[in-house]
Parts: sequence; structure tokens; C-alpha cells
Amino acid sequence: MKIKFNFIFFIVLFVTQPISYAEDNDSLKTDILFLKIQELENEIAELRNKIESQNYLIEKLINESLNGASENTFENKDELTLSQDIKLIGVEDSKSKEQVFNSAIAALEQQKYDTSYELFNYFIESFKDEEKNPLSYFWLGEISLIKNDLNKSKYYFMELISSYPNHYRVPLAHKKIGDIYLKSNNIEMARDKYNFVVREYPNNSASSLALQLLKNME
Repeated sequence: MKIKFNFIFFIVLFVTQPISYAEDNDSLKTDILFLKIQELENEIAELRNKIESQNYLIEKLINESLNGASENTFENKDELTLSQDIKLIGVEDSKSKEQVFNSAIAALEQQKYDTSYELFNYFIESFKDEEKNPLSYFWLGEISLIKNDLNKSKYYFMELISSYPNHYRVPLAHKKIGDIYLKSNNIEMARDKYNFVVREYPNNSASSLALQLLKNME
């Protein structure tokens, strides 16, 4: 199942490969556990929506069956080269959408942060997907945080929060903004943000992470 693949991939990514900013290592390890819980929660939600899943599979089969017939048409369209690893047709279809997103994930797995950033950003600008767009914002924020671009990181997390307020990554995005304040030595705003997470999302695992950080700040 695709969601299980993504879950295993992210666990392998962050457990087996070193993070450039070692001072946040303990926080990231805790976040990994949180992400694991959230991926499992998301899988349960996916299973409950069988009709939507079946429609997706049907659409995918139709697109694959039509691929051969439409190949010559695609050859006449302008192509957009995003990196030396990927060359895509400049048209929104499910195949291009999946190719861009999966390539962004693959680049992230290999710690090719510039390429991954470029692909996630292109995905947001080119496609509309209620699941992958908010995830793209989240990973753009995370990549920017890894590169210590705090302003840009905050921007992407805020875009996720404001554009997709009901997405399951929103509580963690709030917690990440608290991390940005903490890295900026803005202790009071970090404390306020962590308290916000604990107060507004008491049943979410993000509140446990925020609560632990609050205790560490005492």
C-alpha cells in the first residue's frame, strides 16, 4: 500500500541518515516518533474512505490505459526541465502529478535538498491536490528549517496552517513554528506557541512534543 511505503521511507530517511544541524537531533528523533503516529492515523483515515480510494485506482487505470494513445500528443507540448534528474510535460495530469511528487520525495530521501525544494515548489505552483499540496508545504518548511532559512520555513508552515486548517499536519506545523522561534532565541514567543499547541490540540501527539519542550525551558 502506497501510504505504508511513504511511512517506511520517512522513517528510514530520518533514522539512518545524519542531520546537518546536530543541536536539533534530539528534537528530530522525537518528531520521528510523532510522524510515525500521524502516518498511522492517516492510514486509518484512508481505509475508512474506500470509495475515494477506489475512484483513485479507477482513474489511475484509465490514465495508464490512455497513455499510449496520448503519447504522440504529449510529444508536441513544451517540456519543463526541473533538474538533471527529471524532465516533465508542462501539463496537469495525474501521471505528471505523481511523477513530480514522487521525484521530490526521492530527492529528499537522498538529501538532495535543493532539488527536492525545487520539485515541491513546482508541485504547489502547478497542481492542486488536497493531500499532496499541504504535505508539499510541510516539507518545504522542513527543508528550509534544515537549511536554517527560518523566515522561509515559517512562511511555508504558515501557508499550510492558513490554507489547510484541518489537515493532520497542522498541529505539528504550529509546533515547528515554535521551534523556529526557539532557534531565533525568541524564548517568549516559542513558549507561547508551545502553550498554544498544548491548549488547542490536547489529544494530538504534537502537544506531547510541545509539553516536553516547555519542561526543558523551565
